[in-house]
Amino acid sequence: MGQALVACVKADPELKLVGEIDQGDDLSNLVSACDAVVDFSVHEATAPIARLAAQHKKALVIGTTGHAEAEEQSVRDAVKTIPCVWSANFSTGVNTLFWLTGKVAEIVGPKWEVEITETHHTAKKDAPSGTAKTLQGILRKVRGKDTTAHALRIGDVIGDHTVAFGTSGERIELTHRATSRETFARGALRAAKWAVAQKPGLYDMQNVLNLK
Repeated sequence: MGQALVACVKADPELKLVGEIDQGDDLSNLVSACDAVVDFSVHEATAPIARLAAQHKKALVIGTTGHAEAEEQSVRDAVKTIPCVWSANFSTGVNTLFWLTGKVAEIVGPKWEVEITETHHTAKKDAPSGTAKTLQGILRKVRGKDTTAHALRIGDVIGDHTVAFGTSGERIELTHRATSRETFARGALRAAKWAVAQKPGLYDMQNVLNLK
């Protein structure tokens, strides 16, 4: 993801890359020179990055997943004074899937059965993925009950997600397949451009795409 972000920034005439940070690097040396910080790292790093962004009043985009509940709360506390877009998935297509999932769940009602299947590459650490957990949250809000998510880790799959609704005699399947990490990078950068013009608050990609 880091390489995809760098490539997409360099290809966008509206953006300038201030710096790249990897494990062991010090973000504090660069943060004052930027307008927005984009975090695709590991869950342990997000809260310190959020606190540093807040300290310097910089917009923050978070694409890291796999946070424990305490880590999530620490991030939420840190970003109260800055605009922050925090999303499990920055793909326009996946966020359309989020919206459609909620709408289909509302239409078919709670009697239909629903299950989620997600597939990623074998190096992905969290399972179910953050995207699958977001889908579970959407369904829980509409249906008032939990939905099972099946996680597969196979080969070099970038990210496939399917929500299957079924009842006697019929089935609806909503599927998104990502074939390039650039779709997530472009979405995250779109979120960064949007965030710098917003008031302090916690947003997600649905806000960026005006789906809320």
